[in-house]
Amino acid sequence: MPDSRISLCWFRRDLRLHDHAALYHALKSSDATHCVFVFDTTILDTLPYKSDRRVEFIWQAVRELSEALHAQGSALHVLHGDPRVLIPQLAVQLGAQTVYVNHDYEPEAIARDEAVRERLQSAGIGLLDFKDQVIFERDEVLTGGGTPFNVFTPYKNAWLKRLTDYHLRAYPTEQYFAALAQVPPLRLPSLAELGFQPTNLSQLKMPIGMSGAMRLFEDFQQRMARYHEQRDFPAVKGVSYLAPHLRFGTISIRSLAREAYCRGGQGAQTWLSELIWRDFYQMLLYHHPRVVGHAFKPQFEHLAFTNNVEWFAAWKAGQTGYPLVDAGMRQLAQTGFMHNRLRMVTASFLVKDLQIDWRWGEAWFAENLLDFDLAANNGGWQWAASTGCDAQPWFRIFNPVTQSKNFDPDGKFIRRYILELAGCPARYLHAPWEMSADEQWRSGVVLGQDYPPPIVDHAVARELTLAMFKLA
Repeated sequence: MPDSRISLCWFRRDLRLHDHAALYHALKSSDATHCVFVFDTTILDTLPYKSDRRVEFIWQAVRELSEALHAQGSALHVLHGDPRVLIPQLAVQLGAQTVYVNHDYEPEAIARDEAVRERLQSAGIGLLDFKDQVIFERDEVLTGGGTPFNVFTPYKNAWLKRLTDYHLRAYPTEQYFAALAQVPPLRLPSLAELGFQPTNLSQLKMPIGMSGAMRLFEDFQQRMARYHEQRDFPAVKGVSYLAPHLRFGTISIRSLAREAYCRGGQGAQTWLSELIWRDFYQMLLYHHPRVVGHAFKPQFEHLAFTNNVEWFAAWKAGQTGYPLVDAGMRQLAQTGFMHNRLRMVTASFLVKDLQIDWRWGEAWFAENLLDFDLAANNGGWQWAASTGCDAQPWFRIFNPVTQSKNFDPDGKFIRRYILELAGCPARYLHAPWEMSADEQWRSGVVLGQDYPPPIVDHAVARELTLAMFKLA
């Protein structure tokens, strides 16, 4: 056994120092723990745009992580390339006996980690991995028959029954910071050096990094009691806005679940259910990696979608003629965020009004959502498309006008993102095509000129979709 136990903690979707499982175990078991983050070119090189908010969000979070380590007399090794090569190389260079990581559940990430494990083993170096980004993972919550749940409510009940204080306890990394390797400051490559350009992220004034996540969480704690009442209204500040921080791990899921569970009340319990959905989808992806690119329900694998490319382009651009749908799509394009109610509305509209393959929409969200997470995005799209487990029934089809009236009754959200409807009278805002030609002219909203007419008739589209599913 070497006189000095050296370890390497590899950060991925866990960009924080506090309540961090892998870091805790590395620090506790080592005399000197080095920290590393890799800007993974096997991912970055596949991104369609070189101006990507997610890359900038990660870069900012990595910068704060680096500064926090520097304050402890340590440093963050920031690498750019293929981690299958770089992590074993760095571990050998540092003389590390063990590399510590937190689990990932995506198929490509699992394959990556196995490749790294094999290379490390050939160099006589161990890889230890830990649960961190979920409360329960893999086989921890199963049916009485020992199989994965396919329906959320029984899963949630079993999840809550299994939960103890132990599962919500924080990893006290701070107690072991003395074991961080003492390293002089290391240079952080710029966005340009990574091959990317700045986005409008700074203009959005989004709190970023560990400190930003904590500010958002503290703000949401003041509103959590009303979450169940306000979460469905996009014009209201009703949600937590923590999804990107959960995605990239700038805040611990345990701290959030602990607050929701211990606080009690309907708002907190409703939010806890949303966190449990997150565990549910990660569990499903782990057990059913086939859902990537395929319907969970085999009978709906080959639905006869019409896949009109012009309609798809109109949907992406927020030019369908249905104001709430268009407002949601424009919010996504302008900010990288979309309110959860609108994710359901826009997804349902694409699949069940336009008869376009849910995988097209899933891919568009994957390119544009700041909080894109494979498990949650796939689960959400298959839910809306009725192809997934515990999805909405295929004959349940959102009426986009009804959804608009119910969840943006005053049209505040619509007017925020569809400026061309500024002069539209309130009574027509949810369905501007109901205006007469004279009313259109007087309000300055001439359909086909200022704003598109409805791309489809919802009632007609609904019948076509019902027929499509019946033939499946």
